[in-house]
Amino acid sequence: MTRTSETASGRQSGPSARRGAAGRDGSAGTGGSAEAGGSAGPGGSTESDGSAGAGGPAGPGDPVVLSTEGLPRWLEPVVRVVETVRPVQLSRFLPPENGTGRQSAVLVLFGEGERGPELLLMERAGSLRSHAGQPSFPGGALDPEDGDPQGDGPLRAALREAEEETGLDPKGVQLFGVLPRLYIPVSGFVVTPVLGWWHTPTPVDVVDPAETARVFTVPVADLTDPANRATAVHPSGHRGPAFLVESALVWGFTAGIIDRLLHYAGWELPWDRDKQVPLDWRS
Repeated sequence: MTRTSETASGRQSGPSARRGAAGRDGSAGTGGSAEAGGSAGPGGSTESDGSAGAGGPAGPGDPVVLSTEGLPRWLEPVVRVVETVRPVQLSRFLPPENGTGRQSAVLVLFGEGERGPELLLMERAGSLRSHAGQPSFPGGALDPEDGDPQGDGPLRAALREAEEETGLDPKGVQLFGVLPRLYIPVSGFVVTPVLGWWHTPTPVDVVDPAETARVFTVPVADLTDPANRATAVHPSGHRGPAFLVESALVWGFTAGIIDRLLHYAGWELPWDRDKQVPLDWRS
């Protein structure tokens, strides 16, 4: 199924590959929240239903295409999530009704590596004003040239930011869906998660050390492993899902999105929610 983006917050279809000679360094993202659930893991066939290639970058003024054609079969549960999930099922933090908030987008990029399905993440530089040092999806605020925030602007922004932060070649990415917009109260960002399939991997690494500390991929198998899961507890009292993977503590907005995708895709395994990881006020 292929279609042109009409509204980035609507119900569009869709939801790791190797990096080639990739360095595992880089960063971007956000820290907010979303809550958790329970079920079983990906695996199955990695064969595609067709040929990949749609949904990549478009030229200025060209529509950005979302397509589920040619996705590997293991992504089918994620596609169903994109088609059916409601905003309140992802987070209790939803965009303000008065329309305030800075429009932004993140790229939730699935690839396939040596250990099967994986996600691309990065760690933000410690010197940044917002969410310093946090692991996150590549992403950031929309620029005017990205276009309409209510149209394909978030799709363009997600690809542009990923390229700027990790060196990702957008031509190797097939965008297949978006999740509902969510809100990060601490920074005032209204975030559109854009989902992609990394059908043609290229090297990724830190582009600007002032923005990104490192770029890395995480096997989905590690994210579903109960031994790597915990509840992050902030001094403010906020509690949310966390993942201890690749020498990183993934928490906040990024962990919330991952947690909900694993849950609604049926990939989640039972884990100990009483296992806590304390955060400090600087987090």
